[in-house]
Amino acid sequence: MQDILTITLNPAIDLATSVDQVVAGPKLRCDAPQIDPGGGGINVSRSIAILGGASRAFVVLGGAAGQQLHDLLTEEGIDVVAFAGPGDTRQNLAVTDRGTSGQYRFVMPGADWDDARCTAVLTAISQAAPEGGFVVFSGSLPPGVPADFPARLCAALEERGAKLVVDTSGAALRQMAQPNGHCPHVLRMDGAEAEDLAGRPLPTRADSAAFAAGLVDAGCAHMVIVARGADGSVLATSDARLHACAADVPIQSKVGAGDSFVGGFTLALAQGRAPGDALQRGAAAASAAVMTPATGLCTRADAERLIAECPLSDLTDRQDDQS
Repeated sequence: MQDILTITLNPAIDLATSVDQVVAGPKLRCDAPQIDPGGGGINVSRSIAILGGASRAFVVLGGAAGQQLHDLLTEEGIDVVAFAGPGDTRQNLAVTDRGTSGQYRFVMPGADWDDARCTAVLTAISQAAPEGGFVVFSGSLPPGVPADFPARLCAALEERGAKLVVDTSGAALRQMAQPNGHCPHVLRMDGAEAEDLAGRPLPTRADSAAFAAGLVDAGCAHMVIVARGADGSVLATSDARLHACAADVPIQSKVGAGDSFVGGFTLALAQGRAPGDALQRGAAAASAAVMTPATGLCTRADAERLIAECPLSDLTDRQDDQS
């Protein structure tokens, strides 16, 4: 198996709790919180561990909350590469309304970065990256980190021969969706993000696959994945367009589904599996994750069981797929 390094520039301690009803005004008496390490790359590393693999987690940490986050990861057996960040590590809050089952997610921005720290973290990541292995950049950028950071990271990793998987959002995703001379191995986005980039609706699997293939043809990535929620995910390469269904499972919480997908997908690639097989395993891990409450990720038993319920189909020659 090839080595995997995950990157989390803007981690968090995730607090999850429940109340009878979320209303403005009165004090809301909450259940005892569930406390988990959070952040895209961190959750990818956690899901890889759950699925029986291993990775190193490059995590930016600061203050007492950063030390608590480091301890939480160590308790889960995650190999942490710590980098000193500005200020204190942030905390996020998810509150479930028991009356409606609605979940309210409050996400803090994180501390501001300066140019010197941005340069230093690129150097540190390059030194920690596994030669010829996989590097997963997942999650949001902290304030002050430029939108072209993933593209700069891609350039910095070229000497190591590392294959970069990017799962980000906002301005950073828009930057990656433009040819810049540095091509990541994988670029992933959700359906709403894909439609925003395309400037048009993408109602069918074939539409999403055609858009993803266009990004590949433009040199934005070797593989592009568009997640279509309950309809699964599509993947495009230079010569294939594939779709993996999401399993039909009861949904408790959608938190962590995307990170579980990236964990299952990247682990499968690192094990030498074909992209289609990896897409199926990512879809199964995401389906398993929505079955767990609050900020829970996938379970290994469910992820393995659900592979058969996430069938793979070839969209390469289908232009009229209305699914």
